[in-house]
Amino acid sequence: MTTTRIAVLGAGANGASIGADLARAGEDVVLIEQWPEHVEAMRRHGARIEMPEVTLTQPVRVQHLCEVATLREPFDVVLLVNKAYDTRWSCHLIAPLLKPDGLLAGVQNGMTVDAIAEVVGPQRTIGCVIEISSMMFDPGVVQRHSGHARSWFAVGGVHPSTRGREEEIARLLRHSGSVEIVDDIRSTKWMKLVSNATTLVTTAILGLPMKQAVLLPGMRDLMIRSGREALDTGRALGHRILPIFGLTAAELGRTDRLVEQLLDTLLAGFVLPDTKTTVLQDWMKGRHSEVDDLNGLVAREGRRHGVATPVNDAVVEIARRIERGELEPDADNIALLKKLSGRGA
Repeated sequence: MTTTRIAVLGAGANGASIGADLARAGEDVVLIEQWPEHVEAMRRHGARIEMPEVTLTQPVRVQHLCEVATLREPFDVVLLVNKAYDTRWSCHLIAPLLKPDGLLAGVQNGMTVDAIAEVVGPQRTIGCVIEISSMMFDPGVVQRHSGHARSWFAVGGVHPSTRGREEEIARLLRHSGSVEIVDDIRSTKWMKLVSNATTLVTTAILGLPMKQAVLLPGMRDLMIRSGREALDTGRALGHRILPIFGLTAAELGRTDRLVEQLLDTLLAGFVLPDTKTTVLQDWMKGRHSEVDDLNGLVAREGRRHGVATPVNDAVVEIARRIERGELEPDADNIALLKKLSGRGA
């Protein structure tokens, strides 16, 4: 049997965990990462993945980002597991090393699939939705809060030539969790954006883990309103309402409670009490977040299509103040969120 050569481009919390799963399964995989200390820690000690059920330490092959130019053998599959705002340059970086009939799967949040297709071609593009809850603060160490049984992916192509080839990506991702193959990956990714607009930046501006933030008076209502705005914007864009997180259409229930169902499913099945969102982790590390690709995208598309998005607008405004250093992530920001979104202080 021919060996599949795999690159995991972006080996942060999720990428290192997926890469470790692939290596443990005996796949021919190399991790490519831009944090030098993290690369060196994994080279010395392997990738340490701390899960609620078990802690695993897996030897992995890993390259610094600057070493990509030294690689010679092309890859059959590239799993792109980095920030949405890093998508385009990452695709340009790895495109010369992707086989002409290879596949690049964007295992990311955000609506990145078309940016990938523009760089490597739609015939080599697979879209992907990821739901893994994890954190990383120390080099070489991932705190993965959703183990293999509670991690979920969806994959789908954007071009007729990839029909049937989704399984090539699904097979690999099954080492990390359950996988669904979908026929409308853009709509499925927008449904994940609805969930992300409900939770990621919205709770991060309070500086609290997700399960603590949702308990503050009025916060759950604001989160649900943010998600509903994203859902309405998606409808205006022509996206279908589809089940995610392993739910069925019947389980998703009534459309008017769809956002609540997604939120409750996420809180019950994928996050722990101390799980901090990727956005809050970025701010704790002094990094730029994906706000412009999440709530910011909802706000922009809402304006373009005449959909009011006051909560998303407020979330973006507060997030930008935090990233400019004018505010800190803090629970007191809930009063500002209420004020800016029109719900008073």
